[in-house]
Amino acid sequence: MTGLRPHVAEALRRHGVEPDPSATPAQLRERLNEAYLDEVRRLKQRQVSGEIPLREYATHVERLREGFPLLALPLALWSE
Repeated sequence: MTGLRPHVAEALRRHGVEPDPSATPAQLRERLNEAYLDEVRRLKQRQVSGEIPLREYATHVERLREGFPLLALPLALWSE
């Protein structure tokens, strides 16, 4: 794997994805996506349990999505 851009490696680490040297950007993106989906599942569970009102759920999902901007960055821009 070629070296990740520093801001990409930092963003991965913020979400608990350690960018090990043997992983490709595609593999790292998949790990990040899994972390995102785990967060979505937790958010849904909070909504189902009544902690988040249904009318506010979409706002929470949008805020969560905004916290994972790396998922929208093309893989070609992950590496230097």
